[in-house]
Amino acid sequence: MPRALIFVNGCIPDLEAVRRLMRPDDSLLAADGGTQHVLALGLSPSVIIGDLDSLNPDVQRQVERSGTRLFQHPRDKNETDFELALEHAVEEGYREILVIGALGGRLDQALGNLALLSAPRLSSLDVRLEDGVEEAFFTRTRGEVQGAAGDLVSLLPWGAAVTGIVTEGLRWPLRDETLQPSKTRGISNEMLGGTASVTLKSGLLLVVHRRQQRPSIQAVPGALRDP
Repeated sequence: MPRALIFVNGCIPDLEAVRRLMRPDDSLLAADGGTQHVLALGLSPSVIIGDLDSLNPDVQRQVERSGTRLFQHPRDKNETDFELALEHAVEEGYREILVIGALGGRLDQALGNLALLSAPRLSSLDVRLEDGVEEAFFTRTRGEVQGAAGDLVSLLPWGAAVTGIVTEGLRWPLRDETLQPSKTRGISNEMLGGTASVTLKSGLLLVVHRRQQRPSIQAVPGALRDP
């Protein structure tokens, strides 16, 4: 089954980095105002979900003409637009869900978005928050990060101690160890290569991967001149 990408109405620091993460067969969903990010990529979402209070009427007519389905909910509701979109993706049977634009802008929203991913019913799915620079996800058993040497990986116990942690591919390895939520030991580890992994015995672990900004190669004056 293709992967679901849910675009949320938050900050995206590097939209082109998000484009590079996309696959041709991704299904694009938008949580209300997240539609702006999909359109900025020159694409149209297959589904828009929410109270639609952030959707410009002209934009709404535009996406409807392109075949987008709209699921409108009352403005007075108990869920955020993102929660409604996530629920829709789960009900549709997606096993892999990438949530774009849910990490920046407002701290309360970002924490709430992370908390949604901690639900036990999502434990068998691969659901990650992503903005092109950082990704975040939870694991109860094993997690893997794809990146590059020098990228930062932080391991944060969520709500209680996490035990039996073993890491591979990180500069400072953990070997059957415990991380406590009141300590910062798991912050800012570094990837040694393109892949890093973590396994654990018990608890809920938040994994945050931050990609390092790499300078572009600059031509040295005269370096390419013929003698």
